[in-house]
Amino acid sequence: MKDYLMKTYNRKPVSFVKGEGVYLYDEKGKKYIDALCGLAVTSLGHSNEEITEVLKSQSSSLIHTSNAFHIEPQQKLAKRLCQLSGMTTAFFCNSGAEAVEASIKIARKFGNDREIRSPKILVMENSFHGRTMAALSATGSAKSHAGFTPLVDGFVRVPFNDINSVKKALDLHDDIVAVLLEPIQGEGGIIIPDHGYLYELREITNDRNILLMIDEVQSGFCRTGKWFAHQHENIIPDVITIAKALGNGVPIGACLAATNASNILIPGSHGSTFGGNFLSCSVGLKVLDIMRDQQICINARKMGDLFSKELKERLLTKKSVLDIRCKGLMIGIELKEDCSTLGNTFLENGLIVNITKGNIIRMLPPLIINENQVHDIIEILDKILD
Repeated sequence: MKDYLMKTYNRKPVSFVKGEGVYLYDEKGKKYIDALCGLAVTSLGHSNEEITEVLKSQSSSLIHTSNAFHIEPQQKLAKRLCQLSGMTTAFFCNSGAEAVEASIKIARKFGNDREIRSPKILVMENSFHGRTMAALSATGSAKSHAGFTPLVDGFVRVPFNDINSVKKALDLHDDIVAVLLEPIQGEGGIIIPDHGYLYELREITNDRNILLMIDEVQSGFCRTGKWFAHQHENIIPDVITIAKALGNGVPIGACLAATNASNILIPGSHGSTFGGNFLSCSVGLKVLDIMRDQQICINARKMGDLFSKELKERLLTKKSVLDIRCKGLMIGIELKEDCSTLGNTFLENGLIVNITKGNIIRMLPPLIINENQVHDIIEILDKILD
């Protein structure tokens, strides 16, 4: 049969037809542990009954009107997100890349409003912020850039987790108006910065009156054991970008802002046709309810500690394993050699993971995972890495 899809994905030889909790089932009925949850999206598992009920109820009354009118669930969700994050305003969109685009526009306008002729944003090597042109240009990956030049200009790049490089760049460029980074680099291989790195960045950006913009698209919503990963350092940034887990599979993203960034976007300066509609915001509210009521942050910390302990005890002794990095349920197993083809081997053994950077097994399991399921995952990893 002819395939009419553009060849933008290297799809695995599996098609899923059903999901329940942390499990997926293919068309032959084979059961898989989903240790990736759609790249940190279905954090509350598949076919969550409470979310399904919201989808049914809201879609039977109203799905979409446009942002020309007041949308009550959007206003409620904005309030909840600002209360959780310490921000003061929210802009809703449909994805993480769109949220990052909004943050870049905020930084550009922040600079232009201060009469800086060519405002620049400081970004990190090995980062990932999305595939739209500005988000792609902010991303620190030559592989992602290939074939898409000329990139959007206005970005200054420095090594991640290197405060001295940040200071040098700021001294060299007096037109930098913002710093944009992930608190933990996800696509880059679960790279966790030194404790104090984000705190120092907050101090530096405060001193220089520039914006600190944190990309929490992958690390947000209890993934690391806190509502947002930057909260481990007790800082409040100026801008936070979020998406993925907020909709548990329903497309939704948001750009949250505070202080000098909160009122920069004005009517006519930015927008989104579908962003923040009745359906997505109603689901977002339910996701936050479930995460709060089921103490999902606590479970992510507990299961993350279990993963870290067991993985290091059982896998670090293997000749193929170079490093194991865990922050809550963001997990990276770095191998000494390329393992790009290993994803299919895991699938054959009923486990869904992702290989990033060529040699890192990345796992982003559902935040509802229990001890038995953690042990089941580790057994499969142990078997294959032998």
